[in-house]
Amino acid sequence: MTSSEPNSAQPSRPPRPNLVFRQLRGQRSPAEFAAAVRRAAREIGERVSCDARYVGRVEAGEIRCPNYAYERVFLHMFPGRTLTDLGFAPRSSVRGRRAREAEDVPPASPAYAACETRGAYEPYDTQDPYDPHERPEESDVLRRAFMTGGGATVAAASLSPFGLALDATAAERPARRLGTSEAEVVEEAVRRIRLLDDRHGADGLYRRAAAPLRAAYELLDAATTRHAVGERLHSGAGELAISVGWLAHDSGRFDDARSHYAEALATARMAGDPALEAHAFCNASFLARDAGRPREAVRAAQAAQRVARPLGSARLMSLLALREAGGWAGLADRTGCAQALARAQALYDRGRSDADPEWMSFYGEAELEGLEAQCWSTLGDWRRAARHAGRAARLQDPHFTRNIALYTAELADDLARGGHPDEAAAAGLRVLELLTEVQSSRIQTMLAGTARVLLPHRRASGVSAFLEKHASMPRAV
Repeated sequence: MTSSEPNSAQPSRPPRPNLVFRQLRGQRSPAEFAAAVRRAAREIGERVSCDARYVGRVEAGEIRCPNYAYERVFLHMFPGRTLTDLGFAPRSSVRGRRAREAEDVPPASPAYAACETRGAYEPYDTQDPYDPHERPEESDVLRRAFMTGGGATVAAASLSPFGLALDATAAERPARRLGTSEAEVVEEAVRRIRLLDDRHGADGLYRRAAAPLRAAYELLDAATTRHAVGERLHSGAGELAISVGWLAHDSGRFDDARSHYAEALATARMAGDPALEAHAFCNASFLARDAGRPREAVRAAQAAQRVARPLGSARLMSLLALREAGGWAGLADRTGCAQALARAQALYDRGRSDADPEWMSFYGEAELEGLEAQCWSTLGDWRRAARHAGRAARLQDPHFTRNIALYTAELADDLARGGHPDEAAAAGLRVLELLTEVQSSRIQTMLAGTARVLLPHRRASGVSAFLEKHASMPRAV
């Protein structure tokens, strides 16, 4: 049982407003300024999920020092200034002894959750614990700890920031009124899972991610909330269900994934949240395609488009058109697939907007190319599929290690089936190198299929090297 005493690492005095930052915002609204921050991030190749809430927290002094990604963006926006010139506290005063102590707290402790919302990692932090800009020795230690499944590692803690909810079941606690801090904890868990999946794939994450999901729904069942907080909790819990469902999906647990997506869809409908409903339908369509139910994939994608149309995000509609295209490809309907692909490209070309959901940060030109490659591969057009898969791998941001491995595995398979065994083997070897960092049953399954196609060419030196290395790789359990 965790202690109910106040967390000594939490600041005892109220935050001091950042008046300098407020002055720099000028006449722009928080939402307009957040959009400017996101545009500046894209200019320098960063990924931040800045919104009006984040801007408000900075100005209120709740975020005393931004994470490294935001630091680079802010210094790009205001050249010649330092963080202290922008009204922030020096990083050394924020990431001192208290922050280090909090990072060692086991995941079931409320001290971790308190530090998470106020300390080294803000709720809108877009960097995962393996930030390449951190000291190398710390980064290596954390990565090894995570990949070997150590008990009280920072990575495990980042998947279980619900210290306040994991100590007992909801039935054992009296109902209480929840506030924004609990909603932020749920939202942060979603971000952490997505970031870790981008780097390392789903296989090592799925079981750990189930605990925060259970805790989120226990919070909803056991507590009373203000209407606004309740909406955030419902949306956060639904997004968390989708994220955990995706981990199940990518690690080959299709029945579990279907259950999680259905849970998210039910939550969306109860809460009257069309954005969450569109996201749930989007993932359900992708799952149906992978599970061999292409007609269901088409129907789910079309349902998602009906729900999402009023939201005003062309990029979201583009992704949903790609989901529909995947279903048509599974039905061997080349015309339907080509029409959906053309619609997806036209919608994508309209560009980004403030209406784009935060969860779509992965959807760029590389993902567009990768999903189109999968459609042509399903239709048996190996040459066209390989062309798009090659583009996807070249265009992908290096931070998305899992996607680079996925697109390269797609390329290897398309080349093998298209009659280019040497090139396929070379691509396969690149994937095997990436699998030292990525755990994904989907990618391993794709490589196994490529290996079977290449077996008749095993006398070729390049193919032989790939087959030998593939045979020696440990399999996911």
